[in-house]
Amino acid sequence: MSESLLATKLLIPRCAPKVIFRRHLVERLHEGLRANIKLTLISAPAGFGKTTLVSHWISECQCAVAWLSIDVGDNDIGRFLAYLIAALQTIEPSFGNGLPELLQSSQPPSAEAILTALVNDLSAFPRAFILVLDDYHLIDIRPIYDAIAFLLDHTPPQMHLVIASREDPLLPLARLRASGQLTELRAADLRFSRSESAEFFDHVIGLNLSVEDVRLLDERTEGWIAGLKLAGLSLSGRKDVSQFILDFAGDHRYILDYLVEEVLQQQPAPIRNFLLQTSILSRMTGSLCDAVTGQENGQAQLEALERGNFFIVSLSDRRQWYRYHHLFAEVLSLHLATGQPDHVAVLHQRASAWYAQNGLMIDAVHHALAAPNFADAANLIEQAMLAMRQNRHDGILLEWLRALPDEQIWQRPILAVAYAHVLLANGQLEGVAERLDAAEHRLEAVAAVGRRADSNVDTEMSRRLLGEIAVARAGLALVHGDMSNTVTYAQRALATVPADDHLTRGGAAGFLGLAFWTNGDLLTAHQTYGEGMISLQKAGNISDAVNGAIALATICITRGRLREAMRTYERGLQLAAAQGGLLLRGAADMHVGISELLRERNQLDAAAERLQHSREMGEHAGFPHNRYRWYLAMARVREALGDFDGALALLEEAQRLYMVDFYPPIRPISAVKTRILLAQQRMGEALDWVIEQHLTADDELHYLREFEHITLARILLARFKNERSPHIYADAMRLLARLLEAAEKGDRTGSVIEILILQALGYQMQEDIVAALAPLERALRLAEPEGYVRLFLDEGSPMAQLLEAAIKRGMTPDYGRHLLVAFGHTETTPYGKPQLIERLTERELEVLRLLATDLSGPEIARRQTVSLSTIRTHTKNIYSKLAVNSRRAAVRRAFELDLL
Repeated sequence: MSESLLATKLLIPRCAPKVIFRRHLVERLHEGLRANIKLTLISAPAGFGKTTLVSHWISECQCAVAWLSIDVGDNDIGRFLAYLIAALQTIEPSFGNGLPELLQSSQPPSAEAILTALVNDLSAFPRAFILVLDDYHLIDIRPIYDAIAFLLDHTPPQMHLVIASREDPLLPLARLRASGQLTELRAADLRFSRSESAEFFDHVIGLNLSVEDVRLLDERTEGWIAGLKLAGLSLSGRKDVSQFILDFAGDHRYILDYLVEEVLQQQPAPIRNFLLQTSILSRMTGSLCDAVTGQENGQAQLEALERGNFFIVSLSDRRQWYRYHHLFAEVLSLHLATGQPDHVAVLHQRASAWYAQNGLMIDAVHHALAAPNFADAANLIEQAMLAMRQNRHDGILLEWLRALPDEQIWQRPILAVAYAHVLLANGQLEGVAERLDAAEHRLEAVAAVGRRADSNVDTEMSRRLLGEIAVARAGLALVHGDMSNTVTYAQRALATVPADDHLTRGGAAGFLGLAFWTNGDLLTAHQTYGEGMISLQKAGNISDAVNGAIALATICITRGRLREAMRTYERGLQLAAAQGGLLLRGAADMHVGISELLRERNQLDAAAERLQHSREMGEHAGFPHNRYRWYLAMARVREALGDFDGALALLEEAQRLYMVDFYPPIRPISAVKTRILLAQQRMGEALDWVIEQHLTADDELHYLREFEHITLARILLARFKNERSPHIYADAMRLLARLLEAAEKGDRTGSVIEILILQALGYQMQEDIVAALAPLERALRLAEPEGYVRLFLDEGSPMAQLLEAAIKRGMTPDYGRHLLVAFGHTETTPYGKPQLIERLTERELEVLRLLATDLSGPEIARRQTVSLSTIRTHTKNIYSKLAVNSRRAAVRRAFELDLL
């Protein structure tokens, strides 16, 4: 939208010269403002003077005002937010500084991100101000409803929001009403009283009506202002006033149709034609009206209509842009369609041509589709395609493409390919392959006969389109789990498009890397995916490049390269910071990833702080993008602190929020949950999971299920510890041996370390310490350079005992002592008192203090607000760490260790 046309949406409509000033209603609006009430809602059907009333009120206000007139075309969250920011910048140009550019980025921040940054700016404004959203009923998409609700929840005290609408908006009106934060004016408030009706006809219309005539008009219209105004226009110049008033009756629509017909019949033919022909326009300026009507006096006609008190509103202080009252325009359009049906298409085509010549492509396409002239519309969409994609108007683009007949799509490979990509980006897989096929067939036909006049495709464009088709097919294959075709199509794209097509090459390399990752080829996956992210960065898709750090870091962690993973996340944060702060999508995910690495280092406070920072970004910016990852990471921290119930609750939320994406599901939430159930000794539920997942020790191994099979090995070892079954032990150790071989071949050092630890614990269960130390030593040597801690610490006192044995034999003694310090272990105190092998968590210490009282188990559970099973788990852990087997012994031992 041009700056001049945008300005018409932001100017406060000017009222007609002669109006009724409604003091009692204006005072109610003033009262709401003085009381610092958040929202004023003016809700009434069309024609009740909502906009006029707000304009009058504002003319008396002593504070700054931002006005946004809403159109049907504003039902796109990015576009709406851009207009909202522009409106507020009429008060203070620094409001939302830099946010419009973020909205136009390849992956813009969420609406909450933008609004939070905007609210921060508004909160610093030193004076009270009003924001008016006029014609709010034209909004019909949930993201905008949610955005305004968010804005209301975070409204700074100096801001007052006014909404004028034909219907109640989807906002928490009951809550605002109950809290005294809502001023309401409705149809019953806005109706003219009989005295106001008399004043209106006398002073505004200039008709000296009898008391009885005013009474009848007031009764017929029920104080409906639009009806009274049209009646006044109809009565002008009539001699049979009283008879005319007696002749019409009915509901508002009937009265409106009747009166508009009367008004039109009284106008000279040139004015009548002007009114009808320009009714197709949502906004009017002189040159646009000239183009549509074929006349040359458009500006003069608009000014004359305003002077004549018609249903026209000036949108510009310079009187350049106008609009009809919506209700008046609707009826005019109906009269046009009825009286001149063959002329409607011509008018829309003329409007479309004017908008296109003036660079207003969204309006140009709208009128071309309304004509309907689908060939012109398709040409215009092709011209607007790049800007629409860059400005993230995918919703509008999808509406346009759906409005075109199939033959227009099939004949135009540019449109067919764009359609497929927009569908794929929105997760709508149906129809993607069909449109890609159509584009390929069309390109083959063009290649066979040479460039056609209607194809808009030359040899260079054909190459680029074939590359885009291949990328879309790669993405579609990846979603369907077809790695072979993912690789084939991604490689085809890379071989097809030119070297400077960074966007297509980046997408192709990204999908190729994800396919290698899914197949377990981590080294190639990391290299290829990394190249893809570099290409996307060159293409300007910084948000995609930042998001790519998640995949690259996860691959590093699987390969056991924690330090490289940390560097990857930090580079992602730096890239985000360099591109407009930390509002870019994915920045909060970097903090989640860093928290996971800090947890592994046993820096639990620092990990929690990172997650808190990420959550604060989430509250302010709708982040992290993959919300379930935050809950998963926090669950692992709670688990490390011994809060198993809290961890399970977080995992339940993570599972609810889980979103399927292109990344391979290498660490299912259900498996993480099962490991915590195992730590709580809830073996039955753990075995239920095994059955649900159809896992056995003799399964064919695959990288994607490696985490689950390692979890199965843990369950088998726990069963052996309880049941002492040689068969179960043999299954566990055989499975671990097979897993170790597969992980070593796949360069999955992270898994190798965990498997070696489990083998060591398995041998320890058989009291074969010598055999246990061999895999433990390997695990220690692999883990030491990367700083692993929790992987050992989470195994509890059995691992501490093995570490003591390893240190005595000179196996990585410095690293071993470091791990024992993390366990809280020292061999003796200066006074010779024995120390804990593994320190108690804060929650276990709380339970221990309660064990020293007379409270029963259920009473302790109620005191801690946890389940009895959780208290039993904590008690068992306490007994294990204190090397006791009763409550009394635990209390006695605690006094010996100065724990109580």
